[in-house]
Amino acid sequence: MLTLRQIEVIRAIMIAGTISGAAKLLAVSSPGISRLMKHTERTLRLKLFERRHGRYVPTPEANDIFEQINGVYKKVDDLHYTLARIERGGDIELRIGSVPSICHVMVPRAIEKLKRKHPDLRLDINILKIEEALDYLLLGKGEIAAMSYKLDHPGIDFVPLSIGELLCIVPEGHELAGREVISAAEIVRHELIGIDPNDPYGRIMAEIFSRQGLGYDIVIKARFGTTVCSLVRAGLGIAVIDQFTVAHGSMQGIVAIPIAEPTQFQTYVAIKNDKAPSLYAETFVALLRQEMDAVVRPRATMAARTAGKITSG
Repeated sequence: MLTLRQIEVIRAIMIAGTISGAAKLLAVSSPGISRLMKHTERTLRLKLFERRHGRYVPTPEANDIFEQINGVYKKVDDLHYTLARIERGGDIELRIGSVPSICHVMVPRAIEKLKRKHPDLRLDINILKIEEALDYLLLGKGEIAAMSYKLDHPGIDFVPLSIGELLCIVPEGHELAGREVISAAEIVRHELIGIDPNDPYGRIMAEIFSRQGLGYDIVIKARFGTTVCSLVRAGLGIAVIDQFTVAHGSMQGIVAIPIAEPTQFQTYVAIKNDKAPSLYAETFVALLRQEMDAVVRPRATMAARTAGKITSG
């Protein structure tokens, strides 16, 4: 039996016509090529090459072997092409769903890095309300969905993504804009804009008030966090929003203030549990988690420092 290394050496001699040339092709020493060639001929009990005018030419008896070797290399080349196409994402479409709070800033940043790794990958991105995510996955409309809330369903797995925090946002120039921290009790004294508390996402925002036993009144309700930010920028009130929506200065004209009380919430990636995620989905989730964690860490550090100021004050 020929080993892959022996096949590689035979082909290199065929191409180069000399032992030294084959050694250069394979980046090894000439004596090593010569020894392996002699060992191969002894093993096969067949002379594969004759030396003529300083070059190695195939013997008539070895022609069939060389044809088979070329066939092996053709298959290897096809394999390499397939692997390269998979690496680049050729002819593949990754379908991603995300709630608006994560999709606004975090998803595009993760996708930019994903496209660098797999430049030919096609993507289909859908913005979903939390309650829409189950049908999106169960009906096969998409492979994964980034979520700010966990639902119970036997056919869906919810994998922890990142832990976020809430912020209070006010318009630039507002009386609160210079504050380093604000309490829930102070927030409810102002006109509030927000998501309906009966909405799973809105419930995350409202919990900071209910935990403190504070009454609150949302005078303007909107469906998406980005709309809430625009209403705040217009000077129509203040709001509580997740830090991912306003990350990296994505919302101009507003000021984000840390909240004194604990406001952490868990985000998730939802995936149908009867099918393993693709390479591209796994890579995207890792990049998305990386982007979200990068936002959380600086905010958590700042909040800890601020809490120290409150305690010492």
